[in-house]
Amino acid sequence: MADSYQQIIDVLSHAKRVLVTTHVRPDGDALGSSAALVLGMKQKAIDADVLLLSHLPRKYSFIYDEAGVRHIDVEAAFPGDFSLDAYDALIVVDTGTWSQLPGLRERVERFAKPKIVIDHHLTQQDWADIKLVDTSAGACAEIIAELLERWGVALDSRMATGLFVGIVADTGWFMFSNTRPITLRLAAKLMEAGVDTDRVYQLLYQNERAERIALHTRGLAGMELLDNGRIAVMKIRKSDFAAAKAHINDTENLINIPLQIRTVEVSVLISEPLDAGPVRVSLRSKGQVDVARFAEQFGGGGHARAAGLKFETSIDEAHDKVVGALLGQTTSSPPSPPSSSSPSSSPSSSPSSPR
Repeated sequence: MADSYQQIIDVLSHAKRVLVTTHVRPDGDALGSSAALVLGMKQKAIDADVLLLSHLPRKYSFIYDEAGVRHIDVEAAFPGDFSLDAYDALIVVDTGTWSQLPGLRERVERFAKPKIVIDHHLTQQDWADIKLVDTSAGACAEIIAELLERWGVALDSRMATGLFVGIVADTGWFMFSNTRPITLRLAAKLMEAGVDTDRVYQLLYQNERAERIALHTRGLAGMELLDNGRIAVMKIRKSDFAAAKAHINDTENLINIPLQIRTVEVSVLISEPLDAGPVRVSLRSKGQVDVARFAEQFGGGGHARAAGLKFETSIDEAHDKVVGALLGQTTSSPPSPPSSSSPSSSPSSSPSSPR
């Protein structure tokens, strides 16, 4: 791992202009990590852009806007003649799979300069020249923080805010099981660097559009509880988006709500595309089921407790395939109540990852 850090530092130290990108439908970790990395490179006199393969979500826009992080919007770049040739290196954060980088594979494969992946997900493909992947990290932001420290970058409040958003987004504000002692020590360091935690919490969790809540209400109203309550399944159709006046980003965090139910071991959210594109399936687990391994049988992946996959089928066909496979992996005996002496376990969230 140490060699990968140094290899990246060596490449960046000789670069003048770098392109950073991340997975489609970027979450807080993807956006916070990319912002902090760009700010770190700026401190080292390196010009950097972020290419977003989906529109910048309103919820997270403050990370880029307040720090002055320059980004290229997907509609301005694809389709078209966008080229990587103007850059000395490419860094992909928070993913290492082509399925999460639509429209990029052909361009990246033609790119003859260093290609770098920085990620914490289990599911990876071997196409990068340098891979810095730490699956024990609770968020990609933890890895970026370590890289910046080794590089001698001085942490400021804007950088710290991006990293903090990345960490709290993927650890559920430190509630999920991927929160490690090192995560909390890093959070304290970021607070000391100037993160306004109260403001960040309000922007992330008390700043929702009414349309998002309406969409979540529709998803929960149609929720199925299967296999003695072990499996919760929700479907969001085009008609639901239209009725709620919501868009695809408004599904964020809906997947986690059924896990509040005592019996539920796996939560499934199946979303119909608003335009052309695949049906997206998000999976969350309390730990009894490895949803990354489950997703891999359908070409998806992610973490053991947070994964995703796609289907080029109807939403109902996707539902039947996923539910049928999940029911085939579970038993039908009633679940035992949780022991009061056992620590509770929460899922690690990274849509992701499981986007």
